[in-house]
This record gives sequence, structure tokens and C-alpha cells, in this order.
Amino acid sequence: MPPTVVSTRDMLAERPLLAALVEVATGVRARRTGGDSYDMAVRAVGDCLSRSRYTAADLDLVVCCSITRTKERRLFFEPSFASMIARAFGARQALCFDVSNACAGMMTGILLVDRMIRRGLARCGLVLGAEQATLVSTTAVREVVNARDTQMASLTLGDSAVAVLVDRAADERDRIHDVRLVTAARYAFGCLVMPSDKSEGLAMYTDTRSQQSEPAMEAWPTFLAEHIPSFGAEQFDWIIHHQVSARVVEQLNVVGARMLSTPMPRSPTVLEKYGNTATTSHFLVLHEQLARHRIAPGSKLLLVPNASGLVTGFMSVTVTSPSTSPVR
Repeated sequence: MPPTVVSTRDMLAERPLLAALVEVATGVRARRTGGDSYDMAVRAVGDCLSRSRYTAADLDLVVCCSITRTKERRLFFEPSFASMIARAFGARQALCFDVSNACAGMMTGILLVDRMIRRGLARCGLVLGAEQATLVSTTAVREVVNARDTQMASLTLGDSAVAVLVDRAADERDRIHDVRLVTAARYAFGCLVMPSDKSEGLAMYTDTRSQQSEPAMEAWPTFLAEHIPSFGAEQFDWIIHHQVSARVVEQLNVVGARMLSTPMPRSPTVLEKYGNTATTSHFLVLHEQLARHRIAPGSKLLLVPNASGLVTGFMSVTVTSPSTSPVR
């Protein structure tokens, strides 16, 4: 996490009513800002490897899933960000590639590494996301006209980086049971990032009415029911949704409980102090809960993406080994 904390009220100091609306409607009171994607990624990967039995030289795969790939005030498409990170750590034997799938990027990267490990094509892989998401927040602060502006969602974003090392499971105590994704293409234009049409800089335009409609909310339990028909019998201890807003997380759980005919598990968030951190949000929640020892060893978790596209699905995991990393 970059060290600078910016509250919603400070970010919108000249528009206090808009700041209050963002806080009430989304639950986002602060976010971290100030780091570019590359620097944050290097720190996240270093932290991950420092607590792993693997070294960079052991890695078979390095997959970067960031939406924003910035270094020294430049946005990179080539060379691949994964190769830049691998080079920084000396992972010379690793196959490196970037993946773009909006806020489901990290989940997509883990799905690919999971499948390659299961087929014996790799032993271990590093999946990372590093988001300088506040680039679009800066544009939105300048350009948002009112609460119905399509850039309103940009005011909830925060910067962060996460690295996850995936290897072959030795037993049932720590493993990915399944990870699956699906795209509902009818919502493909619901959230787009592009150069601003009003000033310099990147802007994110979101049709929140479409993205948060009842049919869109129903996409994840509909897909889940096809692949885990006995959802209640799975006895998940936690469910982690993409950190869009506190209200959306609550609505997703209400819709899920109704369609799956069972109460939803506990659903932690980090929105209040970190905001929506795009591709990294699920794993930031997981790290926070593990670091604070809130997830008991052997807990079964369900991670549910809700990304632009619309991309949904699930990742089912059992987590036993506690995190030894401090909360930053």
C-alpha cells in the first residue's frame, strides 16, 4: 500500500456535499494514493517471496493482471509488465505474460496458473496486480458535474498492489477447490476507461444503473448454482465480494441469499479505509483478515468477482496457514 492516506472529504474539500454523498452511498471514507504500479508491484512481490519457500528463480510463471501499468509517469503496454517484474527479481526461467480482464484480472490470472499446474505444465506461478487507480479519481475530481455523472464511481478508487504465489496443493488444508469465470457481454460497455473527453488524463465512465441492476446482480448466484448446486451444504465460512461499495456488497448478498435459498456467510470489507482497489480488492480483504487473525485455520472461502464486462464467477478455497505479514 502506498503510504499516503487521502480521505474522501479531503479529496473533495471544495465540494463537501458531494464528499458526504460518496461516503454515505459507498462507505468509502479514505483511500491510499501516491504509488505507481511498478514500484508497488516490486514491493508486493518482494513481500510475497520473503514469506515463501520459493525464490524468484523457482518461478515457472509470472502473470501480471493490472488494469493500470504505470512506471515513472508512463503507462506501459510493452514490454509486458510481468516481464519487467520478473527481470527485477531475476526470475529468468519464468514464462511471463500480462492478462487484461478488468477488475477480475487477478482471478483470471489465478485461473490460468491453476489450470497449468493441474495439467503439469508448471509447478508454481506468481500472480500480481498493481493499480494506480487514483489516476482516474484525479480526473473525476476535476470533471464530475453532479451525483449522476458517469465518473462518480471513480471517486471511490484507491491504489494498491497484491502478489499471490500459487503452487500444487500438498493436501486439503490449503488449496484452490475450483475457480471459474463467465462474461455477460450485454454489460460490456457499462464501465470503460479511456482518455478523458474534457481534459488531459484518464477517465472512467460507469453506467452504475446498468451495472447494479437486478439482472446484473443475479448473474453471480445464477452461475454459482450451475456449478455448486448444493451451495448451502458447502458450508462456506466467508464470502468475499469485489469491493465496489458497501451498499453493492450488501445487495449482492441479499440477492444471493434469495436465489440460492440460504443465508450468506460473513462478508468482510475494507472499503472504508482503502476504497475500491480494482483487481487487488479480493486479496486485499483476504490479507487484512488473515493478518488480523480473523479467519480461523481451515476456513472455507468463496471469492466472487463483479467486474466490468460483466465478469462474474467464483473461486472456492480452503485456507489454513496463517499470514505472518503485518497489516500495512
